[in-house]
Amino acid sequence: MIILVIFLIFLIIGGVGIYFAVKLGKAATRKARTASAKIATHVNAMGTGEAAEVERMRVDLSREVTLTRQALDQALRQGWALGDLPTLVREIGEHADVLDTQLGMYAQQRRMSGFVDHITLERLREHHTKLSTTCARVRADLLDNQVGHAAAGISDVHDRAELELEARRGVPDPLDEIDELYRRTVEQPANPPKDPA
Repeated sequence: MIILVIFLIFLIIGGVGIYFAVKLGKAATRKARTASAKIATHVNAMGTGEAAEVERMRVDLSREVTLTRQALDQALRQGWALGDLPTLVREIGEHADVLDTQLGMYAQQRRMSGFVDHITLERLREHHTKLSTTCARVRADLLDNQVGHAAAGISDVHDRAELELEARRGVPDPLDEIDELYRRTVEQPANPPKDPA
């Protein structure tokens, strides 16, 4: 009976272990697929031709959106009032994902087929430019706000440091100055006696 209970416990522990191993394997597979897609995009972007240009646009767009999200996250951590900017950046990210999918499809079709659709490529370029410049403008605005906040803080620290340094110097006591002048006059008389020689 005891052996049966011990066997049952080991069986349950083994089942839980297998469950977590399968779950971990699925997560690793998802991450590997994402990583392999990114690596393939970077490798394809190194080539020449329109397909490689489109892949470079994908890499560039991904970098722009990532930098913008990082700038926004930093501003949120610092507690700035950002208004609708977080929602706007989320929407930019959604549109960038759609455009990335479209660019990927175009690049794949361009590698597979010799027929070129210049009109679609031009529209994709326009959309890429609009999203990239929007991201750059958002980052520039956030950086400008950050510099403004920093300038106010630096000015405040500078003014406080000047006041503190002035307070540390101390004001000379007028009585000490009078004592010093008296001591000098006693030590060195104003009209020293002349030698009769």
